[in-house]
Amino acid sequence: MQTILSVSNVSKTYASGFQALKAVNLDIRRGEIFALLGPNGAGKTTLISIICGIVRASSGSVVVDGHDTVRDYRAARALIGLVPQELTTDAFETVWATVSFSRGLFGKPPDPAHIEKVLKSLSLWDKKDNKIITLSGGMKRRLLIAKALSHEPRVLFLDEPTAGVDVELRRDMWTLVRSLRDTGVTIILTTHYIEEAEDMADRIGVISKGEIILVEDKAALMHKLGKKQLTLQLQQPLRAVPDALASYPLVLGAEGHELVYTYDSQAEQPGIAALLKSLDEAGVQVKDLSTTQSSLEDIFVSLVRSEQP
Repeated sequence: MQTILSVSNVSKTYASGFQALKAVNLDIRRGEIFALLGPNGAGKTTLISIICGIVRASSGSVVVDGHDTVRDYRAARALIGLVPQELTTDAFETVWATVSFSRGLFGKPPDPAHIEKVLKSLSLWDKKDNKIITLSGGMKRRLLIAKALSHEPRVLFLDEPTAGVDVELRRDMWTLVRSLRDTGVTIILTTHYIEEAEDMADRIGVISKGEIILVEDKAALMHKLGKKQLTLQLQQPLRAVPDALASYPLVLGAEGHELVYTYDSQAEQPGIAALLKSLDEAGVQVKDLSTTQSSLEDIFVSLVRSEQP
């Protein structure tokens, strides 16, 4: 798939000496939804700010659809829409005026039909003449997205877009994101709701301490790093795992009523058949069994922990 955004050896060191980014390399594919995950302070917002031209990198380069963000700033920036974390709007402007003004900032000619389409897609049409100060927090969040979409960007950054919004609005936003992706817009999002990334993203990137530690297709990541657990409910409780089963990675739970067997989901032979045979030979009777697989959150936490000293 063609690359629309390329980050090459980007580093950022602030005047205080703090190094927020360390030689970051990242390629974003045209038309994908890419989730950038990382703990607070990992460098997510700094990286987005550099790509969007808000912060200047100490070194390295960013190219958006063939346009260098420093040498060809205007053309590069016109391709990008940004929905920031903070609700920063002119409180006494109307919804229509502020979205139309945002379009004009990028040198785009007036297009009332496009503005109407954006406002309707975000359920803001009936608020078009309202002053921003009168909007609820959720409506202001929608307005930020409308402003970002006003100039018809090809790359859209969503920096914690659903932070502090209700479940209904979050669902509406992701419906919109999917529809944008279907029209060819490339979406890069950061989120603390890891289940959103698991549901929405085509690829996952993890950043920790200013470095990209992993970029992977979501399905491949879940397959490669996910663990499965087989939970065996026992007919009779055990006080301890029998010695005959010591070679298996079994953990006793539920006050002796369960045995939990963890195995690699990628393994061709997870050893379940052999385990069940050994249980039978040891006289351990199984009443029921169930399997679960690691979530993306489990994988993310284990990756970040492995990076800590």
